[in-house]
Formats: sequence, structure tokens, C-alpha cells
Amino acid sequence: MGSNMKDLRVRIRSVTSTLHLTKAMELVSSSKIRRALSAMNTSGQYRDAVKRVMEQLMNSGECARSPYMKQTDGNRVRMIVIAGDRGLAGGYNNNVFRLAGEIPAESIIPIGKRAVDRYHTEGYLSAEHFSVQDCAQLAEDLCRDYCSEKFDRLCIVYTRYRNIMTQTPDVLTLLPLEKPEGTGTGRSADTVFEPDSLTVLNIAVKEYLSGMIFGAVRESFASEVAARKMAMDSASKNAQDMIDSLNLEYNRVRQGAITQEITEIVAGSNEGI
Repeated sequence: MGSNMKDLRVRIRSVTSTLHLTKAMELVSSSKIRRALSAMNTSGQYRDAVKRVMEQLMNSGECARSPYMKQTDGNRVRMIVIAGDRGLAGGYNNNVFRLAGEIPAESIIPIGKRAVDRYHTEGYLSAEHFSVQDCAQLAEDLCRDYCSEKFDRLCIVYTRYRNIMTQTPDVLTLLPLEKPEGTGTGRSADTVFEPDSLTVLNIAVKEYLSGMIFGAVRESFASEVAARKMAMDSASKNAQDMIDSLNLEYNRVRQGAITQEITEIVAGSNEGI
């Protein structure tokens, strides 16, 4: 009986320690989520603005001659995979890697410590600290390699932020550029590009890629923080439930021990009468 009570006390202390850890990580995630969402919204606005300009350019007939809009029969895929920098975020990283595994990529660019570890490569480590300058350099390298025909298609696997409780992995094709559906073949009537649409598109594509990648990184990081917050909240609730159950069992065992001691004392008294 005494040994059982000791084991229960050890387990209660262990689970309580875990509860303190999960609560602390939940608080850290809560403090980060507002900043992460603000960065995601800001980058998203810039990404949408650049995307609208690119759609106008791609709608121009002369831009069809751009190497970035050339459709090929090749299947060499270069894939950017954005994962988290840390674990304890529920299924966040596993969901990203599961989707990435469905794409037959010839080369992979990992962003995030977990992605680097997964693919055993050296590259851009931190998703949280991946900067605009990092995106610009990556976009320049990608444009150079694409024009040199080192790959035929560029896609990015990231996590789309739906709300604090829901984040879903998604894949986006960045190259070759595809003309928006449901548009004509002429130049946009209210926009004039100088010196011409083709020149502007070939220059702007680097900014487009940089903006799309940066927006995906910021959205993925916000998703990671939200996923970790929800995972730690769930873990804290489970730990508290376990502590309550162990305390109930401990009190039951303790009450049984006290009852047994009283019974032994009463029995001993009766024998002495």
C-alpha cells in the first residue's frame, strides 16, 4: 500500500512538471501569434499587389514570348518545402512532409530547421527569421537556374492559415507563369507598361517570386505558431485531467491505508480486552 502511494506521488510530480512545461509553451505561442499574424497579413497584402500586376502582364499577348511563360514537356521539378523550426506543433510538420512526398521533385530547397533535417541538406534554416533579403536572393537564384533550363517547374509546399484552429498544407506552382483563366489576349486597357510588357515582366518576375515565397513563409510560420498553441493547450488539458485522476486515486489509496490502520488498531485493542 505504502509503495503504491509513493509511486502515485512520483507520477503526480512528473505530470505536474509536464503541465508546467506545456503551459509555458502555450504562453510563448500566445505571445507570438499576434506578431506572426500581423507579419502574415502585411506580407499577404504585398503578395496580392504584386500578383495583380503580374496577372495584368501575363494577360498581354507579347508576354507569351517570355521564357518564364514557356510551357515545356519536361518534368524536372524544383520544390521549396517550408516546415517548422521546432517540434511540439501537433501534425504541422508531418502534414507538410506528407504533401511534399506526393510530388516527384528532382531537387528540394528546404526552409525551416525541420525541413533541413528531413532532407539532410544545407540551406535556409529558420522559417521565423527568413528575411526579405533571403527571399530576394533565393528568387534571383531560381530565375537564373530556370532560364538556364536547370529545372522545368517550380512549386512551393507551405501551410495555409485558415484560423487559429485550422491550418492546411497546400502546394502552389510558381513557374512557369500561367495566364489567368477567363482573360482575353490583349493588353489591359487601363495600364501602360514602359518600355513594354515583356521587358517589365522579365524584370518583375524576380520581385513576384520573392513576394510569393516571403508570403508563404510568413503564412507558414503563423500556422506553425497557431498549431503549437493548440497542441500545447490540448496537452495541458490532458495533463490536468491526468493529475486530477491520479490525485483521486492517491486519495482513495490513502483513505484505504488510514482505514486499514484504524482497523488494525481497533483489532489490537479488542484483543487486549
